Amino acid sequence: MRADRAALERFTGWAAAQTGDRLRILFTPWGEGLVRSWYRRTLVELSRLPHVERVAIQTNLSCRTDWLAEADRESVGLWCTYHPGQTPYERFLGKCRDLADRGVRFSVGVVGLPEHREDARRLREALPPHVYLWVNAAEGHAYTDAEADGWTELDPSSRTAGTRTARRGCPAGPGSRWCRWTAGDGAALPLRQGRTGEPVRRFVPFRPASPRLSLAVCDCHIGYVHLETLPLYDVFAGGVLERVPAAVPPARPAGGA
Repeated sequence: MRADRAALERFTGWAAAQTGDRLRILFTPWGEGLVRSWYRRTLVELSRLPHVERVAIQTNLSCRTDWLAEADRESVGLWCTYHPGQTPYERFLGKCRDLADRGVRFSVGVVGLPEHREDARRLREALPPHVYLWVNAAEGHAYTDAEADGWTELDPSSRTAGTRTARRGCPAGPGSRWCRWTAGDGAALPLRQGRTGEPVRRFVPFRPASPRLSLAVCDCHIGYVHLETLPLYDVFAGGVLERVPAAVPPARPAGGA
């Protein structure tokens, strides 16, 4: 925990000093970051910097939400995932309602497994209409057409059949020219490449030479949102990091067309 805190503070110091750039930062911690005071404080601090256009984090909402009163709601965002068994349903829903009442930008999602279907339906019915509920394809799960159609009733933008998989060399949109995944020790690598490649730079402006995805395979929104073959920059205009679309697609009733 001490090492993680020191790494986060080092990154925050670097980001604060980049006043000549416009930054958009997404934290994807290995674990729940917002239960730690230093992650909450970091999001507040970064949200208030004029050159940080957006700062967001992935969370299961097992954390407090009152700290958001100190953040700039124009630039902070939350990517919230409901994992049955990690956070009680009513508690998770209560946190979502609190975020909506506070005017915080956030999206809510589930993994498209059969055992999550009922909870996903309950969430969609209970969430305010302006809150986007997304569905992620479950890793290693093969979907029949009927199953995929069932999930698109909840999230018309979902592609649970796997059609959004990106592979190395796929042409990526202009935003990906600035994309880097940064580890706690400061190693900056092509997006989500992990430790399979050599560090590119350490806490300096990131300017990759080629606007193409460097991963062998990426079926995560963080990666495929940049594909030129998908119009997702338009769909998520202004909300790519927190996965908030410009206009929330209406959910279809069961059996609807």
